[in-house]
Amino acid sequence: MPVLYSQPDSGNCYKPRLLMAKLGMPFDHISISSTDGSTRKPEFMAKNPNGKVPLLELDDGRFLAESNAILLHLAEGSRFVPENSYERALMYQWLFFEQYTHEPNIAVRRALLVYPERAKDATPERLAATLEGGNKALLVMENQLQKTPYFTGNTISVADIALYAYTHEANRGGYDLSAYPSVVKWLSRVAGDEGHVPITWLPV
Repeated sequence: MPVLYSQPDSGNCYKPRLLMAKLGMPFDHISISSTDGSTRKPEFMAKNPNGKVPLLELDDGRFLAESNAILLHLAEGSRFVPENSYERALMYQWLFFEQYTHEPNIAVRRALLVYPERAKDATPERLAATLEGGNKALLVMENQLQKTPYFTGNTISVADIALYAYTHEANRGGYDLSAYPSVVKWLSRVAGDEGHVPITWLPV
């Protein structure tokens, strides 16, 4: 059985947990926090030299890091990876968007406001910049979701899982999602998809 090392309140760690729940895929879970230095300890660094979670340990003992890489590996051959080559390319496009445009603003601003140890970094300038960048990202999402129910078209993909994780927590970063009605409707569609679990869910 695969083992997922993850921080329970992290959106990046929520991504593989959510996907595995939707796939009905059993896994063991080991809680580990990046906020208390646990991911920088030698025993964890031996598993992931980058010292971050999530980290997936496969049945054969190999390790895979980076949330979106884990999503792509787990979703191989499932309904979450489009068969059409163009739609698959769109899926990758939105995964890159999530990491380079969405996450650095929406996830970072949430972290600055939620985690006490990040408060020292929550300067007015940083908060203003991430608010502006996050709203630009949400507008890009809004424009797409006015055209299609999901990011690659008519069916859910790992791009939706990746973008859902921090978007559904955007209010904790001070974003007003009521300004993006298509995004709000999309969040409801993802949450209504089979096997959905909240960010607080962990396997028993």
